[in-house]
Amino acid sequence: MERPAWAPQGIDISVPSVSRIYDYYLGGSHNFEVDREAARKAMEFMPGLPKTMQANRAFMRRAVRYAVQEGVNQFLDIGSGIPTFGNVHEVAQAADSEARVVYVDHDPVAVAHSRAVLDGNDHAAVVTADLRKPRDILAAPEVGELLDLDKPVALLLVAVLHFVEDADDPQAAVAELRDALAPGSLLIVTHAAYEGIPLPAARAAGTVDVYKNIRNPLIMRSREEIARFFEGYEMVEPGLVQMPDWRPESAPADEDPYAFSGCAGVGRKA
Repeated sequence: MERPAWAPQGIDISVPSVSRIYDYYLGGSHNFEVDREAARKAMEFMPGLPKTMQANRAFMRRAVRYAVQEGVNQFLDIGSGIPTFGNVHEVAQAADSEARVVYVDHDPVAVAHSRAVLDGNDHAAVVTADLRKPRDILAAPEVGELLDLDKPVALLLVAVLHFVEDADDPQAAVAELRDALAPGSLLIVTHAAYEGIPLPAARAAGTVDVYKNIRNPLIMRSREEIARFFEGYEMVEPGLVQMPDWRPESAPADEDPYAFSGCAGVGRKA
């Protein structure tokens, strides 16, 4: 397999990556045939996965605009993935030119491409780190240089928590990040769930098996389990809902049924 120029040396391009599969769903070009093959297998069970990912991105953009409207112009996006149109820094800086963004990912392709996209942007940076090690994130020089943790920060955990197994205690990681943030900070979350998927759970489980087979387990938590990540936050209206139902800009009834696969919400730290 020929290695494209944009692929960092040292990565195994024969192994699927969650970030690159997500990039494929969104119509991106930073993925390999092994990623596309895994995505196609997942779509055999849930053919509307690209619509789900589009709804996820649309929610993220609405939540970022909401944060800026609320006076929060610092963003820490963990599990940010491979940049595509409408990234956090683009949305935030369009609303507030002084907005500052730090992206965090452990996928080398996502980090390398983020650095290329952010070249020349003094108000945004990317860190190589993992949600499961919040201290490494908080200690990163880029976080210290760009973000003032004594002021409110919008913490984005968009489509990342469902890739952290319970054995790795994502609840503790989210709590540690929460405790490092100032009052008034926001937590922005999306999470996969069987609730809202327009097909039987037994069939959707086939997609879960695909991710398990590529050694990136997809953890489908219930709404109640997802809500626990917001401990210490007050939910912003309309609460924890399906993605198109969070402060929609168009009628949710017009959305593809697959857009409702999963939960989304925003909380404010008291």
